[in-house]
Amino acid sequence: MSDRKLARLSRLMRLGLNLHPPYLGAGIRVREISPDFRRVRVRMGLSRFNRNYVRTQFGGSLYSMTDPFYVLMLMQLLGRDYIVWDKAASIDFVSPGKGAVYADFRVDDALLADIREHTAGGNKYLPQLQVDIRDGEGTLVASVHKTLYVRLKPRARQAA
Repeated sequence: MSDRKLARLSRLMRLGLNLHPPYLGAGIRVREISPDFRRVRVRMGLSRFNRNYVRTQFGGSLYSMTDPFYVLMLMQLLGRDYIVWDKAASIDFVSPGKGAVYADFRVDDALLADIREHTAGGNKYLPQLQVDIRDGEGTLVASVHKTLYVRLKPRARQAA
């Protein structure tokens, strides 16, 4: 896919995610999807729709703001020959989110090479990734640990 088409797709995906009802209700905003799909920045403000009983960020909303991004990024970066799914996730709550919080996702060449190497023979691979959620001052609010499922599609295995 050309750089121009990727940039357009990243803008459309950002718009679509920002209009997604669960994200609208929780106050989750995708601030940036880089044109090459290697970086995503997400923000969630604190409102009456996403705060808990003690008036801090609701844990379910904190996890929700991290849910689809590594899968979406890897689907674009690896291409149509790969199956990419979430397999498992856990979240460690570190400090209360008393205001806006942010999550920054990054995918580098080393991760892509690692995935391609482990899946080249048609085997599944379960990369473990982490994203931190921080407040505006940079204080760690939560760490989300994700396990993904990645595998070459059968038609791509036969061609290799």
